[in-house]
Amino acid sequence: MDIQSIYSLIKDDMSAVDSMIQSRLQSDVVLINQLGHYIINSGGKRLRPALAILCARACGYQGQNHINLATIIEFIHTATLLHDDVVDNSDMRRGRETANSLWGNEASVLVGDFLYTRSFEMMVEMESMRLMKVLSHTTNVIAEGEVLQLLNCNDADTTEARYLEVIHHKTAKLFEAAGLLGAVISESNAEVEQAMASYAMHLGSAFQLVDDLLDYSESSEAIGKNIGDDLAEGKPTLPLIFAMQNGTEQQALTIREAIENGQRDKINEIIDIIDSTGAITYTFKAAENEVALAKQALSVLADSPYRQALASLADFSISRKF
Repeated sequence: MDIQSIYSLIKDDMSAVDSMIQSRLQSDVVLINQLGHYIINSGGKRLRPALAILCARACGYQGQNHINLATIIEFIHTATLLHDDVVDNSDMRRGRETANSLWGNEASVLVGDFLYTRSFEMMVEMESMRLMKVLSHTTNVIAEGEVLQLLNCNDADTTEARYLEVIHHKTAKLFEAAGLLGAVISESNAEVEQAMASYAMHLGSAFQLVDDLLDYSESSEAIGKNIGDDLAEGKPTLPLIFAMQNGTEQQALTIREAIENGQRDKINEIIDIIDSTGAITYTFKAAENEVALAKQALSVLADSPYRQALASLADFSISRKF
């Protein structure tokens, strides 16, 4: 099942999510409407809300709360993007100018805060203490991940373990919440809840590993951001960490200096080092392992088009070029 077929399976649900996103974005403050609609409609894959929908459907859910859940997940994700782009001083996302480059850092941070608080309003409306507990903990872990990544920036001694801790906090945790809560609203048993959480967590880890790999192996047009952005921001991602550990002394020094100084000017040389040390292959294999663990977790579910779609989504996470 390709990515188009996956989204086709949940076309009506995703249309309902889009409608709810547009309606719940509304504010009496004009700038919130302008900036909020810009970032929400900027061409993202809507992957996290789709994950929540698929997990709920795979668990047999028949109600409407999965639409609210998916919208909340997307609002939280979008809030993190707005804040991320300010912290990273990014000027391109999804092939377009970032909100902060158009409206400024102050507006981006504050509209990100609005999306967070709107998502919490919507959580309360669902009248589920379990859901609020999971999502409040999730947002807290994401915030910790942002700080952990800040501490790792320009630190060329960052280990693979510290890098993985960041991606589990920053990226995989919201995936995990989407999967777990798809099972929770379906009133699934504890085994299925754990399986959905595990599936989604490993899926999120795979996505982030591939994102970090693409930063050194694809074009700006393909990935929708500037090649070498991670390097310019001084982020020691897995391809760089592995290349430093397995390259020559001079190669390691070149990467170390680039990380410590946030330099993109030697990006072509560093891409060559990453290629020659096998760092791309190593990172890809790490993502493949996460996908295998994700698909293994699906074994507790009864066979259905939705379970098949979840397995295909895992495969897509490592075959994509964007």
